[in-house]
Amino acid sequence: MGRTRPGERGPPGSGPAAPPAPPPRRARALALLGALLAAAAAAAAARAFARYSEAQAAARQDSALKTLGTEGLFLFSSLDTDRDMYISPEEFKPIAEKLTGSTPTANYEEEELPPDPSEETLTIEARFQPLLPESMTKSKDGFLGVSRLALSGLRNWTTAASPSAVFAARHFRPFLPPQGHVELGEPWWIIPSELSVFTGYLSNNRFYPPPPKGKEVIIHRLLSMFHPRPFVKTRFAPQGAVACLTAISDFYYTVMFRIHAEFQLSEPPDFPFWFSPGQFTGHVVLSKDATHVRDFRLFVPNHRSLNVDMEWLYGASESSNMEVDIGYIPQMELEALGPSVPSVILDEDGNLIDSRLPSGEPLQFVFEEIQWQQELSWEEAARRLEVAMYPFKKVTYLPFTEAFDQAKAKNKLVHSILLWGALDDQSCRSGRTLRETVLESSPILALLNESFISTWSLVKELEDLQNNQENPSHQKLAGLHLEKYSFPVEMMICLPNGTVVHHINANYFLDITSMKPEDIENHVFSFSSTFEDPSTATYMQFLKEGLRRGLPLLQP
Repeated sequence: MGRTRPGERGPPGSGPAAPPAPPPRRARALALLGALLAAAAAAAAARAFARYSEAQAAARQDSALKTLGTEGLFLFSSLDTDRDMYISPEEFKPIAEKLTGSTPTANYEEEELPPDPSEETLTIEARFQPLLPESMTKSKDGFLGVSRLALSGLRNWTTAASPSAVFAARHFRPFLPPQGHVELGEPWWIIPSELSVFTGYLSNNRFYPPPPKGKEVIIHRLLSMFHPRPFVKTRFAPQGAVACLTAISDFYYTVMFRIHAEFQLSEPPDFPFWFSPGQFTGHVVLSKDATHVRDFRLFVPNHRSLNVDMEWLYGASESSNMEVDIGYIPQMELEALGPSVPSVILDEDGNLIDSRLPSGEPLQFVFEEIQWQQELSWEEAARRLEVAMYPFKKVTYLPFTEAFDQAKAKNKLVHSILLWGALDDQSCRSGRTLRETVLESSPILALLNESFISTWSLVKELEDLQNNQENPSHQKLAGLHLEKYSFPVEMMICLPNGTVVHHINANYFLDITSMKPEDIENHVFSFSSTFEDPSTATYMQFLKEGLRRGLPLLQP
């Protein structure tokens, strides 16, 4: 028998007729309704579970607070890294190590490689002079209101944690340029920055750095020679490490680098104390296969009067009061005592030819002089790394007195920023918002490059200049600036003779950029429809107002 085609009826008496199928539209509607009801039920269940979980978490938090008290809960929370209100053995490990004095077994990936007796090693020496307490701002009033306990980690840090350490040449492989990236002076990231002004910053309420990974390992090991708790990634942007080639030969590179890292000087039950040098810079000369290191040096620049930011908490939570200060550390430096050398020499058959002397002294080697084919000056390489870290430095910021000399020669106005700490390193947080927003925006960069000579200065350096009787013209320039300065940052537009024609304080600037346009009474700092970002628009208005006031006063 043939099959019944669609639309035909079957033969009579072939059995009970099947119930008619629901119309397709009705079936789809029923299915959609069922799905919506299921989704609504799932969402309601999820919300109920979330409320239940939040209630449980709040109850556990209250119970812990009653049991431990505020300080005890702070200590507990600093160890409870996953915030589940339980301390696992892994989370308790830092306390166990501190109480027992044991040292954890290193589990960094470089150390998993089997040691090669014929590989080259070098000795790195640490040179450290502690921070000068008298350089801190709070020293001027005898540290009034600052407890000795808060500064105990700083006061007790008087020597390097490891005066010397031995490294294998291969440990420096992360400093090699990426494959195909061999242009002189072209920056690349060893450790990329993961933060920006839009992502915010990392928690202040931490004591122990996370285990370093990949290329972070060598930098962590080097910085651990200064102090046992280095954080390779800083809490604030720009993080990381950037490098570029400054010399190239047939077999060697010279790599210059800049690293932003910080240290945690406290441990529980004390509150966190952060020590943030302005930057670490230096160079490494190594073979292109990283089997030989000819030279290595890393240091904190000490040419400015202040080079370290310090921040410490006065409470048991992230929102607790924080104290901030800045100071000067005379020396924080690592340097290779000589080129890397093998501990043994093997002949072609693998037989031992020689080894280190019984005294442990390394074998004596004579190294050929490297013939460099391309070279870049240290100053130019430093500038390129600086621009990579801080895009606002696409504008040239001249030293204070040099900027006014240039302004006279070119008959231009001076755009000057006066602040507590350095604008172009990590030793000062005051200028962070300024440099990460308006100063690096394209319209501001263009106007500054076209119409101004730019400079930034430390308050302390201008105070020293004002007190220097040897150069009255420089004294006058510094005095005119300091007259207009208010903490923490003052932006000024000046004539070449130092007269300030327009200025705005950073706090006021931040206040008005957070206001609604209709609430601003002073039309000098009104918003412009040309730019969407209120900060950029306001700073543009500030610069243009400075031009309007200053240009007619320039000498023809």
